[in-house]
Amino acid sequence: MIAISGGRVLTMTGKNYEAGTVLVENGKISGVVEGVKEPEGWEIIDARGMVVMPGLIDAHCHLGIVEEIYREEGDDGNEVTDPVTPHLRAIDGINPEDLGFRDALAGGVTTVVVGPGSANVIGGEMVAMKTWGAGLEDMIIKCPVGLKAALGENPKRNYGGRKKTPMTRMASAALLREALARACDYMRKTAEASEGKGSPPDRDLKMEALARVLSGEIPLRVHAHRADDIMTALRIAGEFKIGLVVEHCTEGYKVAGELARNGVKAVIGPVITNRAKVELKGISLETARVLADAGVDFAIMTDHPVVPVQYLGISAGLAVRGGLDEEKALRVVTSDAAKILGLDHRIGSLAPGKDADVVILDGHPFDVRSRVVRVLISGRTVFDIRENGSESGIK
Repeated sequence: MIAISGGRVLTMTGKNYEAGTVLVENGKISGVVEGVKEPEGWEIIDARGMVVMPGLIDAHCHLGIVEEIYREEGDDGNEVTDPVTPHLRAIDGINPEDLGFRDALAGGVTTVVVGPGSANVIGGEMVAMKTWGAGLEDMIIKCPVGLKAALGENPKRNYGGRKKTPMTRMASAALLREALARACDYMRKTAEASEGKGSPPDRDLKMEALARVLSGEIPLRVHAHRADDIMTALRIAGEFKIGLVVEHCTEGYKVAGELARNGVKAVIGPVITNRAKVELKGISLETARVLADAGVDFAIMTDHPVVPVQYLGISAGLAVRGGLDEEKALRVVTSDAAKILGLDHRIGSLAPGKDADVVILDGHPFDVRSRVVRVLISGRTVFDIRENGSESGIK
């Protein structure tokens, strides 16, 4: 039993405490109360003068699947031999020994969504996982948490240069539609066979992955920067009546009304970047504000290793510079991100029954001078700056 006592507690539930105590039992939060409480017999973590908040959630990155140091040996993000690979699973390519996981803890990031890259029109299934655990299986929260797809320049660049489909945006959209249509037929034949009408189709892992999208079990998460690509994703999602999350959504401010009207969610970013490719021509720090004003549910990503995962909090802070309300900016990397992932019953806020994923900082998370002092995941201290000597571990 642990009492994190006396800190400024940001719960992400709408109620904060200038001085509060977070109570932890059996890896879960058992209570959040006002004032300095030090129950007898409990382990006391003195958080006076500190900020206490839920662990940050990076809703889109490539941590462990595109390793920072081993850029060739550790690059397992894209299977560039086939543009349609829905049956691939990011979890099978993640190295939990990637140093990025340690960096995530130093930045207060306790949950990440790891997915394949965007070279393929359909890249494979994404996984939500903690950034610490006894082993990879222990780190998994939900698998799959979405099916990665991509429109725009990346599939064109990877296949068009080899004179293979897709060479155009039309072909990328057609391949996505074709795969979804085949999966619809697969599901129909499977259902008919269960009713004694004909033989079931041979098992097809590609179709099973797509069926999870078509049945509503998981959303299709489509990489799309430009407004026209975003609208293509909306068009296809409408045709097949599937849940959609737009990844990156760089020009989402141009079509924010359409996103809101269609109930489409977004994971925007990376924020700390330049116009590294033509699709980023319209990048703006105001995207988050415009989406918020339109009523679009969204989170902010790092796209690690594009932006180091430990800078997720700073990324959200830059959205404030672009006009986003500060409280909302905190939510898009905590509670709002958890809702988009369908995991808000476990993570994203400090409330009874939630996982005790707690971050203690010596200042506001958007202040570049602030340091993460301590991180708990499921009630266990997994990072302590006093033991590490510094964020990097250099003593």
